[in-house]
Parts: sequence; C-alpha cells; structure tokens
Amino acid sequence: MRDSANSEPIAKVDTAWLRMEQPTNLMMITGVVTLSAPVPYEQLLKTIETRWLAFKRFRQKAVDRPGGAYWITDKDFEIHAHVRRVALPGKADQHELEEYVSDLASTALDPSRPLWQFHYIENYIGGPVIVQRIHHCYADGIALIQVFLSLTDKGPEPQPVALDPDRWRKRQIERSSVFRRLMEPARDGLGTALHWSRKLMAEGVRVVNDRQHAAHLVDEASGLARELVHSLSLPDDPKTLFKGRLGARKRVAWAEPLPLDQVKALSKALGCTVNDLLIATVTGSLNSYLLKRGEDPDVRTEIRATVPVNLRPLEHAKELGNHFGLVFLSLPVGERNPLRRVRCVHERMNELKSGRQATVAFGLLAALGMGPSALQKPALELLSDKATTVLTNVPGPRQPLYLAGARVKDMMFWVPQNGSIGMGISILSYDGQVFFGVITDRKLVPEPHDIIEQFKPEFDKLVYLSLMIPTNLPESPELAEQLLLQQ
Repeated sequence: MRDSANSEPIAKVDTAWLRMEQPTNLMMITGVVTLSAPVPYEQLLKTIETRWLAFKRFRQKAVDRPGGAYWITDKDFEIHAHVRRVALPGKADQHELEEYVSDLASTALDPSRPLWQFHYIENYIGGPVIVQRIHHCYADGIALIQVFLSLTDKGPEPQPVALDPDRWRKRQIERSSVFRRLMEPARDGLGTALHWSRKLMAEGVRVVNDRQHAAHLVDEASGLARELVHSLSLPDDPKTLFKGRLGARKRVAWAEPLPLDQVKALSKALGCTVNDLLIATVTGSLNSYLLKRGEDPDVRTEIRATVPVNLRPLEHAKELGNHFGLVFLSLPVGERNPLRRVRCVHERMNELKSGRQATVAFGLLAALGMGPSALQKPALELLSDKATTVLTNVPGPRQPLYLAGARVKDMMFWVPQNGSIGMGISILSYDGQVFFGVITDRKLVPEPHDIIEQFKPEFDKLVYLSLMIPTNLPESPELAEQLLLQQ
C-alpha cells in the first residue's frame, strides 16, 4: 500500500530510465566541479539544503512496484547521507581523483534513499572538488544543468535568502541567456524541428498514457513511421575495441580544455558548426586510439553514437524529468584524413536536422516505461547493439559562476550508457572553455586517458591545416594528406 498523500506516479519516460539500471551500466549522471577556494562544509550543507532541496523531488525516493513506479517522500531523509566529506589518498592528484570518480561511477546509489549524492573533496591539489551523482530518472542533463545553476551565483556574494524554485526558474529564464541556449532544439545543428518538439510536448500526456493514441500518432505521420522503421532496421555496430562484453567497473578521464574562441574561429574557417568540429575532433581521437592499439579500421568503418537531443521548448524549461530524444550519428572512425572527417560529420549532422529520429525515440522510451519491465531489457539490447558510444554536447554558462562564495574553475560530467554500450563521450562549454570527458568500461578500454590525450593533437592538426590552406579548405583533403605527411 502506498500513501497517496506522500507519493506520485513517475512519468513513463522517467520510469524507463529507472528500469534501465543494470550492474554493467548504472543509470547515473556523474559530474565533477572544481572550486577556486575551500568552502566550509557547513556552508555547503546550507547551500544544498536551501537551494537544492527547494525542489521537493530530491526528498523523494524512486520506488518501482508491480503496479507502477512512484515518487515517495523519504520520511527518514537525512542530508548527511547525501552530502559527504571525503579526502583523497596519496598525492591527491588528478590520477587519485579519477580513480575516486571511477569508483563512484561503478557503485550504485542506495535505492532505499533519494538517488543523489554530493561528495566534497577538500585536499585535491587542483582545488576543492564537488563530485555529484544523480540517477537519470530524476532528470535529463538539460534539467540538471538548470538545477546546478540554482546552487550558484554570478558573484562571490551568495544570495542571502533562498528563492522559491518556481520563482527562481522563472527569473533565470527571463534574465539569463543560458537557458535560452540550452533550450534551443537546433543549437549548433544537433536538434529536431521546433514544430515537432512542440507537437510532441502538446501530445505528451496522451502519448505516454494511451498506447492506441501513440500508435495512431505514428500511423498518422508517415515521416515518423519511416524513422521508426529505419532505426529498428539499422545493422548492429561493428565489433571494435570499443564494443564487446561489458564488465562491472567504469573508468573516467578528462582533458585539458580548449579555448572556445579558438574553436569558433576554426569552425568558421572550415565552414562547419562548432558541433561538427568538436565531433570530428572526437572521431579523430577514436581513430588514433584504434591505430595505436593495432586495430587498423577500413576507411569505410563507422561506429554509431547515440546523441541526446533536447525536446524541451522554452516554456517547459522549469520542469525536471526527461524531455529528450535520441538520434543515431555515424562517426567515420576509419577515416584518417581530418578534413574528410569534418566534411563527413557536417553532412551527417545536416541529415539529422531534417529527420525525426529524436521524436520517435522519445515515444519508444515512453512505450517502454508503460510496458512490463521484463520486456524492457530485450528492447534496450536491440537498440544498444546498434551503437558503440553515447555522445553529448551541452552549452554551459558563458560567464564564471560562484558556489557558496568560491568561483567554479571548471566542470565536467559523464552520461550513463545503456544496454551493451560501453563508452560515453561528454563535451561541455563553460566560461570560454570547452571541456572533454570520457567514461569507458574498464574491460574494453582500461585507460580512457589514451583517448583523451588525442583530443588536442587532433584539434591541432585542423588548426595547422587551416593555416597552411587558408582558401578552399574543405575542397583540399588530398593536399591535407601531403601536408600532414611533411610534419
């Protein structure tokens, strides 16, 4: 029996993410935030208590029962179980921090409590660190960025009074460009048509509660039906070093950031979007990793990435929960020529802009949330076999943020992988810099740093080529090969 006064049904899409958890792939979003100066532990507790916990969802447990999944208020909520003060061993350097974060990313959250934690590390040599863990069923990355911003201020003086969350979110939407950039469904080429996202949200309640209407909606829109058939008929991704039987341990790594202005200038010179350029750079680093490990992929070898696409119109920015679809993006990992990679990614992204894969994926996740949990595993395996990695790019705040009076120096996060996918790649911009992070299955890629360390060299290759071939660059892949051989 459940207490209806202290519980509410979990949305069907969020239920799907709750049930997606398995020992080899935990459904947590893990983030690392580095501060410029120590923050007293009690002050951090107060900030989380007055701002984070202003969202009632974070006092609720996710409970999955035969009759459905529910948010249930934790009557025994204890903040110290969720905000922990820890110290790194040894030198407390980046290696120790990555080991600690890797362990957290491999350890399930306590299902008897609300599924989130903060770990405060004071002795890291790079500055105090806050490691966040939160289950994907609470919200998608876009919503969690919003919630994280509720913890921060634009200056070193913290706001003295906690704001009602609805008022705070409304004010942020009105005063800040961050939300507008986050909400833009076609930002830098990764999105779906606003018409379809708005239509989906308008029909959302009926779609997730009425299977017949969901089926009718697909039948009514032939384009959606074609996308569904296309997604389900894709062949499985090829077996590479990134694809195989998963273990139960994760490894995380992150790279030194790139200047955002330099990235923008290079993308302009190449005639592509910032997103195209960053994804092509990521693809180049994967190619370099395979070559160094003795795997020489054919030039036609491609692997797919599942890419989250925001379906949350601006008027829905205040809502927690998951409001995104997924698209399959083919990455040309067998292509060694950097210019051809850029051109290929640019073309693939343009194709996705005109498609409706994300809308269909959202509907499929809702359908999985409606059905029995026993049916979800084979469905997820079917879809995850078609991809090798998850890839996400989130535009964060352009200006520096402050948390409890300390400036946020940098931040990174790692998205969970589902089914048989064993790698996640994250790109995040913040305060004029672009941050890269990778999370891998330890059995498949025991040292993700070997991927990370290739990001900047691959980016530098494109910078070099843009300087050596200032005109007609996209049309000069052959000349690019000659120039790279001469280096």
